[in-house]
Amino acid sequence: MSVAEELDKLKKMRDDGTITGEQYERAVAELEEEREEARVRSRRRDRDENDDDDDDREERRPRRRRSRDDDDDDDYDREELSPRQLEKKAREWGMMMHLSLLAGHAIPFGGIIVPIVIWQSKKDELPRLDRHGKNAMNWLISSFIYTLICVALCFVFVGFVLLPILIVLHFVFPIIAAMKATEGRVWKYPLAIPFFT
Repeated sequence: MSVAEELDKLKKMRDDGTITGEQYERAVAELEEEREEARVRSRRRDRDENDDDDDDREERRPRRRRSRDDDDDDDYDREELSPRQLEKKAREWGMMMHLSLLAGHAIPFGGIIVPIVIWQSKKDELPRLDRHGKNAMNWLISSFIYTLICVALCFVFVGFVLLPILIVLHFVFPIIAAMKATEGRVWKYPLAIPFFT
């Protein structure tokens, strides 16, 4: 059964109520991991086949052993990590990305720049991190919009009630999302407008 067929089957099960949304998210994540493992195996197989072709040549140049300090070693590092290590790494980076939303309270624009840099630099290496990044960006943009609305509503005094609630949510939501990321789950921020899906 192809990945697309399995995804369709999972969607139908979720829509029928056979599985919960959380179970659906976990199953989709597992499918993504399996797809990534298949890609890694395919790359290794292709690399091994190329090595066999090179052995057939009469003269073979000695190959330089790649070190982990090389600049272009992202694919190399990913191939060397086991699925469990990749999962652990994705959990750690997911937690750091969500907590980096709080950096704006200490460093001007840090809560915007740091999560974007983490998301964009690690999403290819760790595919599961992409979903964390999209959720974090949805909340970042949504909270900015909500802040503008609350400031505007201060003129009719409603904003003075809503603004403290929003400030508390600025702290609480990233912490909850970071805790869920350490458990290997993707937590969608409540009230976040889905700009990135």
